[in-house]
Amino acid sequence: MIKIVLLSLLLSVGLLAVSNNTVELEKIELQEIEDRKAKKSMEDWLEGRFGLMPHYVNYLLPFGFTEQDYKSYVASDEYGHMEAQLQVSFKINIGNDLFGLGEKYYLSYSQRSFWQIYEHSSPFRETNYNPEMFVVFPISDRSYSSSFNMRSVTLAYSHLSNGQGQTHEDIYTYPYEDPNNRSRGIDNLYINFKFQYETLITDLKFWTPAMESKDKSDNPDIMDYMGYTRLKLTYFSGENMFTLMGRGNPQTGKGAMEATYSYPLVNGTFFYAKLFSGYGESLIDYNNNLTKISIGFSFSR
Repeated sequence: MIKIVLLSLLLSVGLLAVSNNTVELEKIELQEIEDRKAKKSMEDWLEGRFGLMPHYVNYLLPFGFTEQDYKSYVASDEYGHMEAQLQVSFKINIGNDLFGLGEKYYLSYSQRSFWQIYEHSSPFRETNYNPEMFVVFPISDRSYSSSFNMRSVTLAYSHLSNGQGQTHEDIYTYPYEDPNNRSRGIDNLYINFKFQYETLITDLKFWTPAMESKDKSDNPDIMDYMGYTRLKLTYFSGENMFTLMGRGNPQTGKGAMEATYSYPLVNGTFFYAKLFSGYGESLIDYNNNLTKISIGFSFSR
């Protein structure tokens, strides 16, 4: 109970800090500074203008419930059905229009953590790390022959891992045969097509793992569960935002679906709810089928 109160207090302090941001800025006087470069640097620092932008959704979901058991790879770990989930994700623009096509180049980093805050010692059950580099090509599709007009094409390289070391003794044996091995990771190349029809955005994504010897992989069958394609719909109605995502592998019949809803509250904070069902919510659970509902707050969309 104390941990729940502390988590709620942390959220409240964060919201209060955001709401008072303008007041805090007014306490520092910049008008009389003659050094223009120093003044500009101070303004950038005060207003947080460092080029970082949200990439995927940034959220804190204190309440996430599933009826299925989480698989434990450590005998002493016992996980509960309720946990918190948080994600931090940002990107930075590193270049533009190198080929005269209006394209933009980015680096991004995302981190998703699953926190057993309601259990003794509050362990982090799993954390996934996802750095990416990608280029976005804008498309000016004004064709009236189709309701869905293409808006952009994204090409990317993505690394996803849980940062765990290999627990088997010989790295050249089959690590996925070791039931205690926690190491998970995969490198992907992907292409994403973005379409728009009024307030509906459609993303169609195809990816393939980078070349890797299966006998050295910690999860050589991961694509059987994660699939090679993803379709995501994003719909706006007034201030409401809905998303519906589906991905899978037609050959194995395995994949996942996810639905989210967000609504603005105050100062860039949103109510956020998420329903996930299928495989691969986290890397450690890539071959564990679960259904989970999570509720909390997001700080970007």
